[in-house]
Amino acid sequence: MTTKPERVEHEILLLVEGKDARNFFDTLREHLELADVRVRDFGGVGQLRPYLAGLVSAPGFRNVRRLGIVRDAETSDDPAGTAERAFQSMRSALDNAGLPVPARPAQFTDPDAGGPAVAVLMLPGGDREGMLETLLCETFAGTAVDRCIADFFRCVTNSDEPIRRPDKARAHAYLATKPDPHVSVGVAARKGYWDLDHAALDGVRGFLTSLEARTA
Repeated sequence: MTTKPERVEHEILLLVEGKDARNFFDTLREHLELADVRVRDFGGVGQLRPYLAGLVSAPGFRNVRRLGIVRDAETSDDPAGTAERAFQSMRSALDNAGLPVPARPAQFTDPDAGGPAVAVLMLPGGDREGMLETLLCETFAGTAVDRCIADFFRCVTNSDEPIRRPDKARAHAYLATKPDPHVSVGVAARKGYWDLDHAALDGVRGFLTSLEARTA
């Protein structure tokens, strides 16, 4: 069953995984002053296929020239799945919707091949497994707060409570030190809790910038 997204009003779309990611990437888009990029939430990984199938038939989609998609490098059924499996899942969803399929992550399809130029960014980037939080943890790595979090994690690891998703846990432990400690990762970006200019986010910033730059 396909879903029918709202009318498409812009030529450059960035699809991200969930409301939290949308808040983060919309904040980063504003930080980079990318006025022509619009961020949309496609839901969970399992919802991408029907979302894309509906998007291509949405009013105004024919005017889309650039389409970027960002998702975590883990599989929906296996958080420890390989980055390659996650990327192949993305390629399959694009092919199912009749959209151009990129050969490699972060590489645009040929804009003259028909349809929008499409690129997929797998987080944290390269062939690494992980997620957005993996990169965010790198933005405070080596700080005094990070050392305190490491001590806490060592204590927890020695208890009967294993940490199953350490990057998510570390990111939220870091946010627990902020004035508004209960916020999500995306809301934290809006509050200025993440260093959006950190070198760890070079690949993400470059990907967003390329979406708008490549429209010329």
